[in-house]
Amino acid sequence: MLYNLISWNINGIRAIQNKGLFEYLDHEKPDAICFQETKALPEQLDDSLRKPDDFDANFHSCSIRKGYSGVATFSREKPLSVERTMGKSEFDSEGRMIATDFGDFVLVNVYFPNGSMEEKGRLQYKLDFYDALFAYTERLRKEGRKVVVCGDYNTAHSERDLARPKENENTSGFMTIEREKLDEIVNMGYVDTFREFEQEGGHYSWWSYRQMARERNIGWRIDYFFISKDLLPHLESASIQSDVMGSDHCPVKLVLKF
Repeated sequence: MLYNLISWNINGIRAIQNKGLFEYLDHEKPDAICFQETKALPEQLDDSLRKPDDFDANFHSCSIRKGYSGVATFSREKPLSVERTMGKSEFDSEGRMIATDFGDFVLVNVYFPNGSMEEKGRLQYKLDFYDALFAYTERLRKEGRKVVVCGDYNTAHSERDLARPKENENTSGFMTIEREKLDEIVNMGYVDTFREFEQEGGHYSWWSYRQMARERNIGWRIDYFFISKDLLPHLESASIQSDVMGSDHCPVKLVLKF
């Protein structure tokens, strides 16, 4: 069996509804698609999004600030279970994680915080979120579960993962202290699936809306599918769909075979 999985920071689910979302779903036919930054409560959505044809839809929205954060996972197969909490109220309240169990693996859909330097404490919040999220996934692994952790990580791992590394050494998203969190993840036994297939730079998943950055491919690779090492034998392909428009991020894709 093939699992065709997609992750996409859509920068507003209601906005992308009118930018070809359903045509994209018809074309790709994903088994599951993980959205980040939905920016809406389920009750604010019409039925086409809240109860989409051919998909089981699960949401986790921010409970403390309207129009902020939020994740959703649409899957053709109804999950065995759905979890929306890591057990840390300061993170759970922002609607940043939803885990869906499909038996062969647990799909963890995550919108990692931005370590904005303009907002006091957000860098530390981001680093603490990384620790809490992967403590949660490690609990799953100790239960013998295979884990897929996808989403907008808001961090470029290495110099090949952004177009202008030297200019961004002190920018949140490429600070050493943030990049070290991705080093820790790798050392814990998680695999950056895209790098199993492509070693070169120039492949990005987010571009600023300013100065025609996307047209010039001045971007960052900050959207990932990491998998636990026990899923490596099932890894078929991983790719970045940089030609898909509708958001400042593009979708990233993973195919697993069982």
